[in-house]
Amino acid sequence: MASLFLNLICEEIPARMQKGASADLEKLVLKALDEAGLAPQSPTSFYGPRHLALHIKEVMASQADREIEKRGPRIDVPDKAIDGFCASVGLSRDELVQEDTGKGVFFFARKQEKGQLTTQLLPQIINDILAQFPWPKSQRWGTSRRAWVRPLHGINLLFDDKLVEGAFDLGGDMSIAYSQVASAHPFYDDTPFSYTTCDEWQEKMKQGKVMVDAAEKSALITAQAEAKATAQNLNPIPDDGLLAEVTGLVEWPNVIMGKIDDSFMSLPEEVLITSMRVHQKYFATRWQSGDDKGQIAPYFMTVANRVSHPEYDELIAKGNERVLRARLSDAAFFWDQDRANPLSSYVDSLHKVTFYEGLGSVGDKVLRITSLAGLIAPYIDGADKDKAAEAARLAKADLVTGMVGEFPELQGLMGGYYARHEGLDEAVADAISDHYRPAGPSDFIPRTPTGLAVSLADKIDTLVGFFGIGAKPTGSKDPFALRRAVLAILRMIDEAELTLPLDKVMGEAASLYGFDAVDEDVPDFILDRLRVMLRDKGISHDVVAAALADARLSDPLLLMVKAQKLDKVLATDEGARLIAGFKRAKNILNAEAKKQASLPDTIDDSLLGEAAEKALFAALQSVSDKPLKEEADIDERLSNLSALEAPINAFFEDIIVNVEDEALRANRLALLVNVTSLMNAFADFTKLEK
Repeated sequence: MASLFLNLICEEIPARMQKGASADLEKLVLKALDEAGLAPQSPTSFYGPRHLALHIKEVMASQADREIEKRGPRIDVPDKAIDGFCASVGLSRDELVQEDTGKGVFFFARKQEKGQLTTQLLPQIINDILAQFPWPKSQRWGTSRRAWVRPLHGINLLFDDKLVEGAFDLGGDMSIAYSQVASAHPFYDDTPFSYTTCDEWQEKMKQGKVMVDAAEKSALITAQAEAKATAQNLNPIPDDGLLAEVTGLVEWPNVIMGKIDDSFMSLPEEVLITSMRVHQKYFATRWQSGDDKGQIAPYFMTVANRVSHPEYDELIAKGNERVLRARLSDAAFFWDQDRANPLSSYVDSLHKVTFYEGLGSVGDKVLRITSLAGLIAPYIDGADKDKAAEAARLAKADLVTGMVGEFPELQGLMGGYYARHEGLDEAVADAISDHYRPAGPSDFIPRTPTGLAVSLADKIDTLVGFFGIGAKPTGSKDPFALRRAVLAILRMIDEAELTLPLDKVMGEAASLYGFDAVDEDVPDFILDRLRVMLRDKGISHDVVAAALADARLSDPLLLMVKAQKLDKVLATDEGARLIAGFKRAKNILNAEAKKQASLPDTIDDSLLGEAAEKALFAALQSVSDKPLKEEADIDERLSNLSALEAPINAFFEDIIVNVEDEALRANRLALLVNVTSLMNAFADFTKLEK
């Protein structure tokens, strides 16, 4: 076994693409080596702005020898056909083997093929990967015909610490010869250097002020930021996305702190943070202690791509402060300009903004969600119907403000600020702020009942609308984030414990669009997301399938509760015995169903002579078959079904079903029919695998 090291050197790779590209490179190389029979093991990847590297500690030095077998013609075919086969495999007729395959005697060619050296295979493997590398976006440069994310300048390919001879043809008379030469940070000594091992490469890159390990670089940025902040009684505001992006922008991180003009500190903190994050890649801070503890502080941190130097760090800080001052001046202008008019003054302009072709304008959407929010509010404890409608009417108004035009990330939030500024009810302002929530699995649901009503209305309208015009998710493609919208709806119902007739609300949403009905695929789409959600809660897939069989969306919360409670019951020993009894009954009935057209289902209590029969019949009488309308109904039904466990298993211990007396036999079968029917009326127990 020997080590393999591949290093791709190019111009700056966009930060958002680096991690994915590194994972793709590792996956593709490992797959190709494995398919070649080279058994790669222990890979380590490195990535940064100007390199993608992969070190595999163990790769076979050559392929194993193997026997190649090829079947030829039958032995009784004309000589010409046999001679042709011999020519194709490079063997004489005497070297062929005859074997009876059961369909006749055939010639077989068998010969030993010596495995190729890994160094002979690598150039083709690597070049094929580079030629078809799955960059999200790529470009060509010079006269080249090959595409890469940015111009590719070098390929280091070492095997067993030695250079592999080869080159990558870029087309257009351009090519890159493999080498073992790299260079470090362009700001410092970037004189090309040679190396023979991955460790030596890492060391020389570090000496040249390049950290090749992204995780190490990220940890250093975090440590520097925390140290700088602590020295000023501050805490950095956590931002994993920004940290990942900055890590991909620099090769030698140096955190530098700057000051925000006090005149801008009256801006909403979301405006300050977004201005710094989006345009400048700055980290915001909060006060660590004192009277202002937890409040945003007038300091930011930027990450320079250079060695720390007191004089240069101060110049960099001042330069970034000037740039930020200009950014925040624009934000302050929008803040003052937008507040000069009431939020309602922006609503009419929404009719000039297209929501989506076939679904009208954003103004049309506002009219629909205003109606839906008023319909939903009465189902939410504490939600006011009129306030929900008012919040829905104003929820999208900030989309045409200057601030949201500059920072789309602040939509909703700015509407809430503007609503408070003009003195609107706090419940209305909060609902406007939160109506896009939850924006993802890590986001929280709206904080107020009124906010829940508006958020649900917005997402239900979107879901019904896009399905109504046929713009449905297909496979992994979901351009309108409809799966996320459904998961958000279900999360709100779950976490706020809302008893909401979702089918009724969706029917009204369809009517507001002018559709005849909700698209027939919508219920299954929602139930699929509900199954995913319940499995994520730790409920096994078969229990979810049983609980949601023939489910309707008149009360999704009840479906969730039903699945969770059923799962708890089935996890007990008693639950396991109940299922065992059900399966035994079902097996008997399935066998009987093959013998007769229909099974008896009427029980004649006068024929119940045995104690076990009477006990099972009595237990059946106590099982309710009324519709499940609330949680108490689920508890009652599960309690009754659990009470069947002992009598049904006692029945099988003491009673023989297939007796000669036809009436008695039919009566006992009817008992089992009623047992399985009552159980399946609650959940489809046939779907359970345990």
